[in-house]
Amino acid sequence: MPLLDHFRPPLSGRRHWHSFHNSWATYLAADLNRRLPAGYFAEANVQFGIEIDVATFDEANTPLAGGWNPPAPTTTIPYAVTTDQIEVLVYQQEGGPQLAGAVEFVSPSNKDRATARDAFVSKCVSYLSQSIGLLMVDVVTDRHANLHAELLARLGSPHATTEPELYATAYRRVVHEKTQGVDVWLESLAIGQPLPTLPLWLPHGLCLEVALEESYTRTCHEQRVIPNGA
Repeated sequence: MPLLDHFRPPLSGRRHWHSFHNSWATYLAADLNRRLPAGYFAEANVQFGIEIDVATFDEANTPLAGGWNPPAPTTTIPYAVTTDQIEVLVYQQEGGPQLAGAVEFVSPSNKDRATARDAFVSKCVSYLSQSIGLLMVDVVTDRHANLHAELLARLGSPHATTEPELYATAYRRVVHEKTQGVDVWLESLAIGQPLPTLPLWLPHGLCLEVALEESYTRTCHEQRVIPNGA
């Protein structure tokens, strides 16, 4: 099934992209659960428009009666969190569920503002710093920021400015001859072209095949977005 443009007409006027991505994450999690060995499981985690209730947050920060009331902070700095989360998380059950891998679907709001992009990239850096396998998928056509390039820049890569607009990319933290690094598998995406298969690296050298085409095609059929005649 070739990649469709879910963010521009005519499809954007007939279907909601967030419903499609919600389903895509769910079907991808189901596909991964069929491929994962015993001791692992995958779950879709989809949240849109995450907002903090400021009044409740301020109330929670008020010291309780009888507790210490510290002096005012030296300064307060802005801190952004990701407003949209569309991801499939893979857990290892040994010793209790522990995050082992993540497939992150980029949303328009993730690319919209510098603070949102920084929050998304920071989450990805956190995953890599913990040796959590990471895969990023960006099919958003109505925003032009490149989160993969921003992640590479954060990691100090010299290749951060020569990346495709749409892409799927996998990352694995490695040690080569006592030197820390991140292996990257980058696949360019294009409207009208099929989706690739990428590796998702889990602990102990376990590599999971992530067949994006398979789950995408199923989502198109289940959501009835196949173009006429397809």
